[in-house]
Amino acid sequence: MTVAQAVVEFLGRQYTVDTVGAQEYRGRLIPGMFGIFGHGNVAGVGQALKQYQVSDPALMPYYQGRNEQAQSHQSVGYARHTRRRATFAVSTSVGPGSTNLLTGAALATTNRLPVLLLPSDVFATRAADPVLQQLERPDAYDITVNDAFRPLSRYFDRVSRPEQLFSALLNGLRVLTDPADTGAVTISLPQDVQAESLAVPEEFLAEREWRIRRPEADDGDIRRAAEAIRNAKNPLILAGGGVLYAYAEGELAKLAEATGIPVGNTQAGVGVLPWNHPQSVGAIGSTGTTAANAIAAGADLVIGIGTRYEDFTTASRTAFQNPDVTFININVTPLDAYKHGTSLPIVADARKALVKLNAALGGYRVGAELESVVAAQKQRWNAIVDEAFDTRYTPLPSQNEIIGATNRAMDPADVVVCAAGSLPGDLHKMWRIRDAFGYHVEYAYSCMGYEIPGGLGVKRAAIAEAAGGGTRRDVVVMVGDGSYLMMHTELVTAVAEKIKLIVVLIQNHGYASIGALSEQLGSQRFGTKYRTLDAEHHTFDDGEKLPIDLALNAESLGVKVIRVAPGETVIADLEAAVRAAKAAPEDGGPVLIHVESDPLLDAPSSESWWDVPVSAVSELESTQHAYTTYTQHKDRQRTLLG
Repeated sequence: MTVAQAVVEFLGRQYTVDTVGAQEYRGRLIPGMFGIFGHGNVAGVGQALKQYQVSDPALMPYYQGRNEQAQSHQSVGYARHTRRRATFAVSTSVGPGSTNLLTGAALATTNRLPVLLLPSDVFATRAADPVLQQLERPDAYDITVNDAFRPLSRYFDRVSRPEQLFSALLNGLRVLTDPADTGAVTISLPQDVQAESLAVPEEFLAEREWRIRRPEADDGDIRRAAEAIRNAKNPLILAGGGVLYAYAEGELAKLAEATGIPVGNTQAGVGVLPWNHPQSVGAIGSTGTTAANAIAAGADLVIGIGTRYEDFTTASRTAFQNPDVTFININVTPLDAYKHGTSLPIVADARKALVKLNAALGGYRVGAELESVVAAQKQRWNAIVDEAFDTRYTPLPSQNEIIGATNRAMDPADVVVCAAGSLPGDLHKMWRIRDAFGYHVEYAYSCMGYEIPGGLGVKRAAIAEAAGGGTRRDVVVMVGDGSYLMMHTELVTAVAEKIKLIVVLIQNHGYASIGALSEQLGSQRFGTKYRTLDAEHHTFDDGEKLPIDLALNAESLGVKVIRVAPGETVIADLEAAVRAAKAAPEDGGPVLIHVESDPLLDAPSSESWWDVPVSAVSELESTQHAYTTYTQHKDRQRTLLG
């Protein structure tokens, strides 16, 4: 068979096996392959997919996409919703088709999410040299554009000879299914090698199982952790995405309820507890709640579980102000377990560690004073969100109101999807989560354009979940006009496959998030508005709004559009529109809801900070004032070693 045929048949017979408590799981690791064909892969992977479509259609279903980066985002969205048990493969042609995947590779690796990338490469034999779209370097002729994947991938290999395929795929899938090492797996396939023949052993093409590794926590580490918790006056649990990937939310709830320890969550950790759980203080850090941040400021022990302590989580290392604060870090990845110089790293699966910790802490409970503080802080923050959701601005609503209306109209099991702009921060602090699978915000890379393709990947996973007897979920993408314009083309994919993806498009005529940040930093929202050019001053800040109609744009792609007009009833109309979209037939294709907002109406403050440097010297008075504020915050930064 050809190398490409071997790739397709091998991938079609790979299975993920997982054990969580008494629950056993076995499912397809690679349920399908995306591809846009060009001269690099049309005669290789393209031919192989067509051949198996004829002989064995279920072996490796092929899915179209409109952009290679978007295809990788679909794969990541699918992987996250399946909690890293499955992902898609993506085949591309040579040159720009391959390099279009670079952003997707970085996003997957940064988020610790698996995706299998199969970019085509130039001739390994150099028989045709230089081939169309080949990058030539006079200093190193063996370098191709695909080498750019090396720093962005968790695993990179190039199959320069057919015989190398076996080790490349086996090593790649080892990384793909390793919870500590997962990310983008990139296997570069030269176009001539794809079409070459080789003898493939039958055992290579047999069904193979990849068991997700879930290491136990060391008993000595658990004893020391339990002792530290018992001795703490103001402990705080900081829960990240690792809790969800380990299916540990149940054990976390047991721990919180038994001990009374408050639980704050990162962006990836939203859903570890319902928003109204007594011990849930919500989002933490720069985009956190005032409740979580107030408790974090005085915490003397932070129990990090499944978090990589991203900059927003620690509020640029200003969140934890107790001079004696120490850290217990439970993480399956050693890099994260050892962060902040913790003296108590526990390298283990989050669920298995929590099972042991629950047993070790039997009978322990925090003091009544901390429980009283938690209840008071929660009450204060809930009142703030109630006001933000219920204050009616007309004719253009605030983004807060739009979030509240969407939240109310969705069912508890539905999934909200977002990635970039001001929406992720506002969703993190205000979204009232009711289901562990109900929140999907890509914020490790915060990639503009992820929303629609990522949401489509989530919807694919939700469809598979329901087909297997699981929960039925609608998927609602919330996206601003800036991100929409970056990558809305996968709406065409949803139209082609009649997939019901609901998109709430918020039109604010610019970049609301960076506009607000620019103002805070003294740059006066420069370059953040969608306006016509003032040629005399060469500025886009003061011209007329662009005469664009994004609702009409979506309609032109075959999408059903519901326009919510500005006015007195805009929020009630929006809520009704979301409910109408949810009532649409499951095979009716995507529905887009278009609503305009006032970008100058901010969300409630987190009473926190994010370190973005301000110019130390400036002729602008606004920048001078911003620099003074910046230096005051810098004085509160800590090394957090403990």
